Amino acid sequence: MRKMLPLLNVNRHAGGRSALTCRYRCGDACFHEVPNTSDNEYAGDVIAGALSRRSMMRAAAVVTVASAAGGAAVVQGASSAEAAASAAAPAGRGHRHRPGKADGARGLRFAPVAPNTDDKVTVPEGYAQNVVIRWGEPILRGAPAFHPDRQSARAQAGQFGYNNDFLSLLPLPREWRRQVLVANHEYTDEQLMFKGYDSENPTREQVEIAWAAHGLSVVVVQEEWRNGKLTPVTRHHLNRRITATSEFELTGPAAGSDLLKTSADRSGRKVLGTLNNCAGGTTPWGTILSGEENFNQYFAHGSSPTDKRYGIGSGTTERKWERFDKRFDAAQEPNEPHRFGWVVELDPYDPHSTPRKRTALGRFKHEAAQPRLTADGRPVVYMGDDERFDYFYKFVSSKRMKKGNSRHAREHNATLLDEGTLYVAKLTGDSPQDIDGSGKLPSDGEFDGSGVWIPLATGDTSHVPGMTAEEVYVFTRLAADKVGATKMDRPEDVEPSPRTGRVYVALTNNTNRGKDGHPAADEANPRNLNKHGQVLELAEHWDDPAGDGFAWRLFLVAGDPEDPATYYAGFPKEKVSPISCPDNVAFDDHGNLWISTDGNKLGSHDGLFGVATRGERRGEIKQFLTVPAGAETCGPIIQDRRVLVAVQHPGEVDGASVENPASAWPDGPGRIVRPSVVAVYRKDGRDIGV
Repeated sequence: MRKMLPLLNVNRHAGGRSALTCRYRCGDACFHEVPNTSDNEYAGDVIAGALSRRSMMRAAAVVTVASAAGGAAVVQGASSAEAAASAAAPAGRGHRHRPGKADGARGLRFAPVAPNTDDKVTVPEGYAQNVVIRWGEPILRGAPAFHPDRQSARAQAGQFGYNNDFLSLLPLPREWRRQVLVANHEYTDEQLMFKGYDSENPTREQVEIAWAAHGLSVVVVQEEWRNGKLTPVTRHHLNRRITATSEFELTGPAAGSDLLKTSADRSGRKVLGTLNNCAGGTTPWGTILSGEENFNQYFAHGSSPTDKRYGIGSGTTERKWERFDKRFDAAQEPNEPHRFGWVVELDPYDPHSTPRKRTALGRFKHEAAQPRLTADGRPVVYMGDDERFDYFYKFVSSKRMKKGNSRHAREHNATLLDEGTLYVAKLTGDSPQDIDGSGKLPSDGEFDGSGVWIPLATGDTSHVPGMTAEEVYVFTRLAADKVGATKMDRPEDVEPSPRTGRVYVALTNNTNRGKDGHPAADEANPRNLNKHGQVLELAEHWDDPAGDGFAWRLFLVAGDPEDPATYYAGFPKEKVSPISCPDNVAFDDHGNLWISTDGNKLGSHDGLFGVATRGERRGEIKQFLTVPAGAETCGPIIQDRRVLVAVQHPGEVDGASVENPASAWPDGPGRIVRPSVVAVYRKDGRDIGV
């Protein structure tokens, strides 16, 4: 066993991330020029031309009617978002909040975990955990056991991939106490994968291992009947690896477009691989949706205005993949970047099926894609574009889902996301005169207003002047610029409540808000220099997901509860757990919203939080767990008897490497740090939080 070197200090970069995370996950997106330089109306300008207050109040009433009573505002006064950092808890110590009793809304009755900087997954008292699966564990027949010094591309193609993000668990009815786990693998961090890694001169073998470590994994898991523990069933016939070189089919209205053709694919319909898969969704017809997010960082030598709008740089890339495959060089293959940035659909029950990239859902930095059904059975998919000052969208299918698992139903449902209308959101605020960038609540006690869904394209018909339908789908950001969509603070995961139909949008942060040359605060994004983010709650008019209008309000304005520039749906702030940088969101069966964080700026590690969305405890947020040093909390799944999280990029802090680790998780000193999936369950075997 090699000697363990001292653990590094956890230094944070922009938005609370380490510089290493910024380099490898998103290509230093926060340090590049903001891609959205359009001159469409900023939200502040939109608000200035808003409807009358009477009409705005009628719109806000739609939310009020659709929602349970939310409690009056209890905070007055202004404060800068900068105040939150100075009020944060010292490293390694608990915050000043005191929500210690195991009471709360049903599903959230646990003693909250205190903020901390421990190098482990910390869970509530009375709960246990197990590592379900680690990076490199074999899941396919013939794949070898993982060894950090004997990695190969062939081995990795049969092993669980790197940096797990989105998770989904699907039933396996014919196999007792088994489920199908699907995990995204967002990106690779070669400095934490390979000893002696030279970032200026990667080897072909290292690059091919990284290709094989991207994508998705499908693995059957077995549950223990006495508790919520899960273990992988290796070599099951449904187990599968999708990588950066697997074949995909482009479908929908842009498939076959000249904009998608390359020298290797003159049809414009076949793509090798998927990149930077972030969050996703599970469809009512039993498939998985996965969003391709920061794909721009993989492509070198971008030169066109559309390349720039999507953040594709003009120089070489961090990973240098363009040295080993010309498709990653935009100067040689200018259309190859157009073949990424889509929503991917995968059938986890058919290991021989070809996954598809759905062009009807538009091309941008997809954080996630979560569907709900209209009253007549048509899927509606909500999506966020994770970039500062970019937009959130929805797609409304023109086809109805067929129920059942017959061959006819499955073939029909495989076409649901190829025909319909793509929309982008435009928001107006209720109290523009009260927004000063400090986070001060408006005089009516809420950040709220109304909005419209602006159609971009329906099938082969463009609704954007000067753009063809193909151009709308391939250059969706430019189409949204043209129609004046509202620029948001990094819209990431978007999740509709299965109980109420209200839609929750995680807006992670935007430290450029209000800076010179950038949009100032508005009612939906009420703080300049926004370090902590917010969660927006949206109610479609008449609860019709296919409608063209909605009402909205901010459900949470994150940060230190002692900072006046925070808001917890009107719940007393001295009774909540502090939260910063909401990222992924999910619901439990009780209707509670669960929020995972990425880049916590309050001095403690990222975590998972549950919050009641209805009743007298609406806005009461409680921390359920924290993750190890350098890690991000991803992919939460909340079942009756267990909570699953993907612990992504543990040990990813400035200066870390295989030889000089910043974390000893999950296997202790002397072992390589490995991203993993963790299950948390009650020791007594009872349901979570009841």
